[in-house]
Amino acid sequence: MISGIRNRKNGQAARLFIVLGMVVCLFHGAGCAQSPVKKTAADQPSAPSASQTAQRPTLVFMTDFGTANDAVALCKAVMLGIAPDARIMDITHQVTPFSIEEGARFLEAVSEYYPPGTVFVSVIDPGVGTSRKAVIVKSKKGQYFVLPDNGLVTPVIDRDGLAHAYEITNTNWMIQAAISSTFHGRDIFSPAGAHLVMGWDYTLAGPEVAQLVRLTPKAATLTDKGVAGEVIGLDDPFGSLITDITGDDIKKLGYNFGDKISFQLNKKPLALPFGKTFMDVPVGESLLYIDSRGRLGIAVNQGDYSKKFNIRPPGEIFVPRKGAAIKAR
Repeated sequence: MISGIRNRKNGQAARLFIVLGMVVCLFHGAGCAQSPVKKTAADQPSAPSASQTAQRPTLVFMTDFGTANDAVALCKAVMLGIAPDARIMDITHQVTPFSIEEGARFLEAVSEYYPPGTVFVSVIDPGVGTSRKAVIVKSKKGQYFVLPDNGLVTPVIDRDGLAHAYEITNTNWMIQAAISSTFHGRDIFSPAGAHLVMGWDYTLAGPEVAQLVRLTPKAATLTDKGVAGEVIGLDDPFGSLITDITGDDIKKLGYNFGDKISFQLNKKPLALPFGKTFMDVPVGESLLYIDSRGRLGIAVNQGDYSKKFNIRPPGEIFVPRKGAAIKAR
């Protein structure tokens, strides 16, 4: 009797042991099935190749339209309607209204950093609707510039050389609607730029232009007395004055960082430290410095020089040779 009871208990224990073992195996198997598989580099999705990335066309856009209206958005809508895969980059839409010189300066500075094949659409066009030409210009660097023929591209061509220029007269390159007499940015320049990034042959846009309109170059004048230049712009939003005097001009006059330079600004005598960085003077103090494009500037450390002293371009500046009296001009 007792042995029978023992046998039944041993059998139950054995069955319980078997069931527990099966449960453990099931959980272990599920855990193995759900455990993360370590991926190798070969399993990862490959990044786009350089050639694939380069195939996406780039259009670089600049205007004096500002951002208080819908003009820029309308132009981009036209561009994307023609070239939906275009990558549209902006230089600025805050060029001082009608300032071809300022637009030309921005276009020259930025285009240097873009590769061949880039299309630039630049619209600073005070002569819109007149006999001035709308053109496509190709530089010897292989970049394309869609803009009014008013000198806007002059500094770029002086630096990179001119390959060819064609007037945009073929209506297939324009918006397929009535052309406004005051909004060629939307109706001519934007569609022409978009057609270029789609691969259209720019020689079919119209007749070749033999001679482009040129800006009259402005440069500081270096003499044995010093250098005379102009205030040509503001480094907004910081309000620093930008001049056409170069860092090389200042070196030739004998100055080094740390010197205090006496000079004339709009014929008013001033003296400021010549700093390498803005923090070379206390916060709120003024200094002369060389900006990122190699030009002499006037700034307030963490302030706005233009507002503080109520000075805006254009203006005159004269820096004498080191050791010379300011009146020696």
